[in-house]
Amino acid sequence: MTSVTTDAELFAGLLPDGGRLLGLDIGTRTIGLATASADWRFATARDTLKRSKPSADMAAIAALADAEGITGLVIGLPLSMDGSDSERTQSVRAQARNLAKATGRPVLLWDERWSTVAVERAMLEADLSRAKRADRVDALAAAHILEGALARLARIGTGA
Repeated sequence: MTSVTTDAELFAGLLPDGGRLLGLDIGTRTIGLATASADWRFATARDTLKRSKPSADMAAIAALADAEGITGLVIGLPLSMDGSDSERTQSVRAQARNLAKATGRPVLLWDERWSTVAVERAMLEADLSRAKRADRVDALAAAHILEGALARLARIGTGA
């Protein structure tokens, strides 16, 4: 049975042998993708998947997960600033359930409230052009989300 959770400890327990993770920043027009190393030490921004039909999106993500040996997914959860759910949050939760079924892998939903802001700020500081920022922001946001989850997973592994 596949699982969708916000509990990092439960998620880690579903992956007893670790393995590579896939981070996703699910937007309305694109899905940012990032992968984590098998030792969960670092995340790398990958591509941005242009959204199409939900079934095609699920198939593309499942194919990537299979090709990359992914054992679990970390999906950014767009909570409202007060921590409550919104329509967008409910949509991402539904997509997470569908992805868990489509990929056969557990899903960790990770609070992403500040991910895009942090990434955009870093890109501005790096003096990237508007076009380059637009092209990379979703994949970099996915990496930022994944890095946050990796930090928490590392603390679980050390008992902290």
